[in-house]
Amino acid sequence: MILRLKYFGMIAEAIAKEEENVEIQHRTIADLDGLLKRKYPQLVTLEYQFALNQTLAGMDEIIKDGDEIALLPPFAGG
Repeated sequence: MILRLKYFGMIAEAIAKEEENVEIQHRTIADLDGLLKRKYPQLVTLEYQFALNQTLAGMDEIIKDGDEIALLPPFAGG
């Protein structure tokens, strides 16, 4: 399946891109996280959250073909 990934803040800076399409055979956010950490080892040292179709997502969320997934750096509430 093909996913559209968006990267923000320090994540985009660390991997030198703001978005990309990725083909993945796995089904959860955790699977995607593992794939991205293998592809971009610099992610291992960063903190971030995932948003699935513009909603914060847990690591056990199921992903589907065509989903938009964002990696979001920590942000302060207020």
